[in-house]
Amino acid sequence: MEDKTLFVVILRYLVPIETILAQRGEHLDFLDKYYKEGIFQASGPQIPRYGGVILASAPNRDDLTKILEEDPFYKYKSAEYQVIEFAINKQSDAFAQFLKNILK
Repeated sequence: MEDKTLFVVILRYLVPIETILAQRGEHLDFLDKYYKEGIFQASGPQIPRYGGVILASAPNRDDLTKILEEDPFYKYKSAEYQVIEFAINKQSDAFAQFLKNILK
């Protein structure tokens, strides 16, 4: 299996929260697909609810970008995405074990 890189994806909503809530079911189906594939590791709304955050592990930024373009929030232009590639150089022992499981 190809090594993976860790990414933090920050979504910022571009439409009213009512629109986001109407699209939420499709968005959750999208998330579930990539949780099953081992790409998404954690996700949830920002507080306050201006957007969301996804912790992802993918082979590279291009692969992750193609995945994010499948998100209904992207397709409907309901959110914009900031993708931050994360080079970890210090972590707790527990997080190191987590990384060992998801990055290889």
